[in-house]
Amino acid sequence: LRGKHAVVTGASRGIGAAIASTLALHGADLTLMSRNESRLREQAAMLMKTHNGKAQAIAVDIAQPEQVSAAFARAADQFGPPQILVNNAGIATAAPIGKTDLPKWQEVMDVNLTGPFLCIRAIVKEMTKGDYGRIVNIASTAGLTGYGYIAAYCAAKHGLIGLTRALARELARTGVTVNAVCPGYT
Repeated sequence: LRGKHAVVTGASRGIGAAIASTLALHGADLTLMSRNESRLREQAAMLMKTHNGKAQAIAVDIAQPEQVSAAFARAADQFGPPQILVNNAGIATAAPIGKTDLPKWQEVMDVNLTGPFLCIRAIVKEMTKGDYGRIVNIASTAGLTGYGYIAAYCAAKHGLIGLTRALARELARTGVTVNAVCPGYT
C-alpha cells in the first residue's frame, strides 16, 4: 500500500485503531478521523513511530456534512486524494424500542449510515476519475440479523449493507470496489 492514501473513520480506538495500524504496517499514508482529536493525535504519533510512516489526525463529526467536506479537503491537501476509505465510525445504544426516542434514533442513523454516505460522497468522484479506489464499510452482524434492544443500530447497519451493495453495483465498471465487513460484538 506504499504511496496509497487511506482514510479511516473512528480511528482513535478499537477496530478503527487496529485497521489503521494494519494499513500503516503495509505502508499506507494515513488520515485518522474521529471526534476525539487528542486520542487521534496520540494514535497518529504512535503509528508514525512504530511504522515509520505518515499519519495525520483530523477531528470530524461524520454526521455533519460541512465538517466532512472540510475534513476530506484537508486530508487531500496533505496526502492527495484518498484511494482507500474505511468507514468504521459508529455508535450503539441499547434500549427497548418503546424507550428509544427520536433524537437517539436519529443520532444512531446519522453516525452509522448518513456519515458513511457523506464520506463516500466526498471521495468517490476522485476515485472513479483515477480508476482506483477501495471503500470498506464496517457494518456488523447486526446488519445481517436483528438483535433485541438495539433496533436503531440494527436498522442503520442493515442500511449500510444495502448502501454497500448498491454502490458495488453502481461502481462495478470502474476501478473502485465497495465491500462491507460484518464483525460481531467487539
